[in-house]
Amino acid sequence: MRVHIADHPLVSHKISVLRDKDTPSPVFRQLVEELVTLLAYEATREVRVEEVPITTPVAPTTGLKIAKPRPLVVPIMRAGLGMLEGITRLLPSAEVGFLGMMRNEETLEIITYAERLPADVSGRQCFIIDPMLATGGTLISACHYLIDRGASDVTAICLIGAPEGLAAVEEGTSGIDLKIVLGALDDHLNEHGYIVPGLGDAGDRLYGTV
Repeated sequence: MRVHIADHPLVSHKISVLRDKDTPSPVFRQLVEELVTLLAYEATREVRVEEVPITTPVAPTTGLKIAKPRPLVVPIMRAGLGMLEGITRLLPSAEVGFLGMMRNEETLEIITYAERLPADVSGRQCFIIDPMLATGGTLISACHYLIDRGASDVTAICLIGAPEGLAAVEEGTSGIDLKIVLGALDDHLNEHGYIVPGLGDAGDRLYGTV
């Protein structure tokens, strides 16, 4: 497992505004989209490309294009949907699949309640988007779900992570080619499994249900 924590003042600034409990949902949604686009530059650094002949107004040359099979972006519903526009704006040729996963707040176990993926995921580079990497259970389940269907590797983009979550994912995804890109690594999880200092429930804040 490889972990990249973004070290950029714009990322830090936007995350600071996200953390503020008084930031309204419309601003929260806009900042999430902007952050995902910034993080996706790093996350897509190893996206596969192939050479293609092109002719400029001056001369023929060789360029690069995204290779097939196309990358697959997989938001974890519901909060991951708020990140979708930010990455597809950067990677418009990607295909999108969906996983509905939720954490039982009492047992912290992950329940998969919906799935809409392409019939064939063989050889695909998959990009999981989910705002929070807390206990790590959702990411572990999603990685195995995709790898079991033939994905070649997985990159996860999360706004904020916790050390306990990273440790759990490293242990739970042994043997999987996994890269994690974070906007920030926070201090710890509290007794309820929430990231501290965190930013609250990302799904609720995205969709104005708090």
